[in-house]
Amino acid sequence: MPQTRVVVVGSANMDLVATAPALPQPGETLLGADFVMVPGGKGANQAIAAARAGADCTFLGAIGSDAFGVTLRARITAAGVDTGHLRVAYGASGVALVMVNAEGENAIVVSPGANATMTGLTEPELTAVREADVLVAQLEIPVETVTEAAVVARAAGTRVVLNAAPARTVPPELFAATDVLVVNESEALAFTGRGEPQALLELTPRAVLTLGMSGAWYGDRDGECVRVPAVPVEAVDSTAAGDAFSAALAVGWGEGRDLVDAVRWATAAGAACVRRLGASVALPRRAEIDELYQPG
Repeated sequence: MPQTRVVVVGSANMDLVATAPALPQPGETLLGADFVMVPGGKGANQAIAAARAGADCTFLGAIGSDAFGVTLRARITAAGVDTGHLRVAYGASGVALVMVNAEGENAIVVSPGANATMTGLTEPELTAVREADVLVAQLEIPVETVTEAAVVARAAGTRVVLNAAPARTVPPELFAATDVLVVNESEALAFTGRGEPQALLELTPRAVLTLGMSGAWYGDRDGECVRVPAVPVEAVDSTAAGDAFSAALAVGWGEGRDLVDAVRWATAAGAACVRRLGASVALPRRAEIDELYQPG
């Protein structure tokens, strides 16, 4: 079976991750434990996750001209991702400050840096989108660029998976060009103003609501709505679980799984990811996903 061609358009950050017994309250200083500095950003994470899950993956994004940028390029390339289109912007790379508590919950502040320069797509970048089987995008770069990529993908017959995170104002044409919307509970509430997951189907024809340790919900406007149970594991850090999920969903769907089964496989990917500390370093390989995958 030929590899699924996945193009990810999105952010690349250097993640500075610290663990502590609890997340600090405003004005509070806590004594932490472990610290790691690893490549992250939802775009880079999902590109690495897609490559590890078995896709032929190309990443469209921007890094800074600083030392973080050099490390980001090297690590993304080493993961098997095509970085031939990766832009370099003068100045700082994106940085994420991540705090993780004893239960694996996290709080994150992102400074966009070079990601903010990702405005408009060049013709070679647009060609990569048109030639892909699946486009994966998030909302950590300018929304106008994400919209352009999705609209071009839709016109070319490329499937579009939008992980609409972080929640922000999105033009109707982006949702209109999205085949599958992936959000968590807080993002779903921000976009719909309602608690029921079916409200997501007013935005796109198919939607996935990730529910953390409770699994996921999948809905099809013209078909079924299914609750997919979580895979029980001991959680260490949930930072990149959503990225592992979105990437595996795109890869599984691109390889020919029906979407319900692709969600099950993606749930296994998310579960495999939370077992390790960090973002890109925790993203699972295909064998780890298959090990936890529970067919319906």
